[in-house]
Amino acid sequence: MNKHRKESGIPIRVLFSGSIIISMLLLAAVLTLFSYLYSRASLNSQVELSAKQTTLSLEKQIEYVTQTAEKSVILLNHDAIVNQTTLDQRLSRIPLLASMMEMNPILSSIYVGYDDGDFFLLRSLKNPHAKQALAAPDKANYLLQAIDRDAAGAIAETRWEFFDPQLNSLGSALASQDYAYDPRERPWYQHAQQSNGLILTPPYAFYTTGEVGASFALRNQSAKATVGVDASINDLSSFMKRLQPSNAVHMALVDKNHLILGHNNSDISLVEYDDSNKPTLKRVTDLPNKTFGQLITLPQAQQNLEEFYTGKNAWYGMTLPINSFSDQGWLLLYAIPKAELLKDVNQHLINQLLLSAGVIMILVLFGLLVGRSISRPLQLLSTEVSKLASFDFSRKIVINSSVKEINVLSSLTDHMALTIHNFQSISHKLAHHPDLESMLAQVSKHLIAITSSRAGAVYLFNKNELTLNIATKGSMPIPEHINCCNQTWDKLLPELISTLKAEDNSLFLTPLIDRDESILGVLVLQLPKDSHINNKTFHNFMTEVSGAAATAIATRRQFEAQQALLDGIIRLLADAIDAKSPYTSGHCERVPELAEMLADEAIRSQSDELATFKMNEYERREFHIAAWLHDCGKITSPVHVVDKATKLETIYNRIHEVRTRFEVLWRDAEIEYLTGLIAGQDKQRLEQAKYAQQQRLQEDFAFIATSNIGGEFMDQENLDRLQCIATQSWTRHFSSRIGISQDEQQQLPDTPELLPVREPLLADKIEHIEVWGDRKPAVEAHNSDNIWGFDMDLPEQAFNKGELYNLSVQRGTLTKEERFIIKDHMVQTFKMLSSLPFPEELKNVPNIASNHHEQLNGSGYPRKLNAQQLSVQDRILAIADVFEALTASDRPYKVGKTVSESLKILAFMVRDEHLDGPLFKLFVETETYLTYAKTFLKAEQIDAVDHQQLFHWAQIAKN
Repeated sequence: MNKHRKESGIPIRVLFSGSIIISMLLLAAVLTLFSYLYSRASLNSQVELSAKQTTLSLEKQIEYVTQTAEKSVILLNHDAIVNQTTLDQRLSRIPLLASMMEMNPILSSIYVGYDDGDFFLLRSLKNPHAKQALAAPDKANYLLQAIDRDAAGAIAETRWEFFDPQLNSLGSALASQDYAYDPRERPWYQHAQQSNGLILTPPYAFYTTGEVGASFALRNQSAKATVGVDASINDLSSFMKRLQPSNAVHMALVDKNHLILGHNNSDISLVEYDDSNKPTLKRVTDLPNKTFGQLITLPQAQQNLEEFYTGKNAWYGMTLPINSFSDQGWLLLYAIPKAELLKDVNQHLINQLLLSAGVIMILVLFGLLVGRSISRPLQLLSTEVSKLASFDFSRKIVINSSVKEINVLSSLTDHMALTIHNFQSISHKLAHHPDLESMLAQVSKHLIAITSSRAGAVYLFNKNELTLNIATKGSMPIPEHINCCNQTWDKLLPELISTLKAEDNSLFLTPLIDRDESILGVLVLQLPKDSHINNKTFHNFMTEVSGAAATAIATRRQFEAQQALLDGIIRLLADAIDAKSPYTSGHCERVPELAEMLADEAIRSQSDELATFKMNEYERREFHIAAWLHDCGKITSPVHVVDKATKLETIYNRIHEVRTRFEVLWRDAEIEYLTGLIAGQDKQRLEQAKYAQQQRLQEDFAFIATSNIGGEFMDQENLDRLQCIATQSWTRHFSSRIGISQDEQQQLPDTPELLPVREPLLADKIEHIEVWGDRKPAVEAHNSDNIWGFDMDLPEQAFNKGELYNLSVQRGTLTKEERFIIKDHMVQTFKMLSSLPFPEELKNVPNIASNHHEQLNGSGYPRKLNAQQLSVQDRILAIADVFEALTASDRPYKVGKTVSESLKILAFMVRDEHLDGPLFKLFVETETYLTYAKTFLKAEQIDAVDHQQLFHWAQIAKN
């Protein structure tokens, strides 16, 4: 039964040739059908696209005509003619009206209708039909039609007068005396009366010229006149002719009443005349070709190509709206005969069928011939290959056959299995070996096995020094370094052949090429002495083999470069933050240095609290990045708040404004003294009063200036004195509401300003307060927009610049609003870093960077985290940040403290559960502070430290 199963079935030559025939038949059928359908669909799409592009072009042309007419109406509406009351006055505007029609050839006539019934029109006679209808002289270029009525509304004067191109009169027309036109009864006038803007009538055939066009009119309310123009759209037909992609395409432009406004066949007249010789527009159904009449009734043809029939003729057509006149319902009708559209497609289909038939016949003969040369050895080889499919690459494949190609295939398959096995080893080394040189040594070993070489070596190229440096060489006697004069392989190869004596030593050299075709290094193989390898063929093979090594080298170098780039960007951001203020420069650089010093000590520590603390390579990098970015939110902090050195400082120190007011009061005392003398009062008494007042002013200003520094605590007595000084007043004569910005204007009260005005010497004004408005940050715990878990107290106002309010700050220079602004940099740090797509191994960067102001007792900011929620890295960074801030000597509001003073403050912060005790203890015992101080602090800041006293203050036990 097994034997029957092995021998039964279709012979392989029949199966081979039959499969080719069936496959080609199916392929030919599918490709032919697909090609036909695709060509047909493409043609339909091209026709639709052509129609839509034609519509867009037509829309632009119509917009040009419309805009030209509209501009003419608007220009006429501002002309003096609308205010002129007599015919003689209006005649003076004929040159202007003629110029407008010369510049805008589409204008058939320009006219003005007045509320009292007067009418003034200038018509162009360039149209031959118009000249013939009006019996105009040959040289006539314009016709003036004017009516002037008296106060009772009766016609006082009518005038029909012809003019040549130079506006010379050619005499009156015959109809002049019978001309009794009343503009107030015309639709254009009545529609303009009812509209607040420009009106446009539906297109119609002009009676005088027989042209197709529309009227534009605009009511001038102040002048009690209505201006208008008749604009011709006759040129649309010739424009559509130019847009016609082929002679087979039919196009027509119609309105919502199916009246024809344009046709691509200029021989078709769009106007017909009734028995009274009145011109009217033709309808679609009036055309001899009934295609458009059928097309316009198909709702499915709107903006889509649709097949339809007129009699026995098949057509493709579509209707597209003219969006420029969507309110008037204009449509473009676009049609093409089906036979014309698919003519080339059908011919292409026939050619494809003939070609497919010929190819199939050839392949039938080829399949029969190939099938005869294949026999049982191929089946045996298939069995061996199936074992390779089971990932068994260690088997030796030997198949004997009378067919040479099968024997060659067998040998190559065996070599392929060996090569794959070695490639598996190479891939494993490339993917898992962390050391570049060790990895290259392993790769070189397997390449030697693949190529049966005696030895191998790898050089790496140094672009900066233009040298090749050995990475691995085994037992090959070659130099460690090679100086290069070129960076291209074609020029570098002869140098290496000469330097390494490649021909004498049977060395084969192949470059390790990067994706951008730059040289990464050179792979050197020492071939067997009796090797007869074709150098060109072997070179091509080795180029493919060495590509894996080149990819690994490039990937590692690219990774290192990206790491360096990321570090550079982080340092750039930190430097930018430091550069914002000369008083905080270096902070973002010094804190990471100190934090990493303490982190190294914590890793080495064997204390109970830190014995389990370790950081792997990724965690170290995570901490490094977080330390550098710990203040990145300061990039949003206003410099004048961060650097606020005095209480009255904003963008500048406002103590100068206060001093000026004291100067005013000083001069007021002088003026009061001189006024008293003039009035004959006692000079000695006046001098005493002046001296007393000026002495008090000196003392008051000195007190305010001292308070402005913020160096001393403001007790209640000082606050009361400040309030007393503020009650003094001075007179302001100049407006405080001019010469200021728009933002300052919005801060001012709505009450009127009455000058002169007495103002207090120090004031808290309404305009000093900036409210949150829409800028209120979501930092309160109960805020629904707070998705980050912030828990901060938000001051009532965004900013308070009140002079008395700022001077009353009891400690330091910052108000509670400004302290919030300073604290907000932690909010911004967390939000900015949380928005970055950190990889999994760096996911804690936002937390570490933004938690160094949190405290163990849960009273810190921005999220009021407690000890259980703070990692060791968070606590390390907190100590580093505080110590650096205390010892920094570049802050505007303090001098840098000594090491002992700073550590004392840290000890009390540990006692109050603000900082971590075990880490502080490690910081002191390992003298990490001293290592840092010797590098970054001034010599006078480094003093003796009593460790035992520090631990006593911190209330922690010493070992």
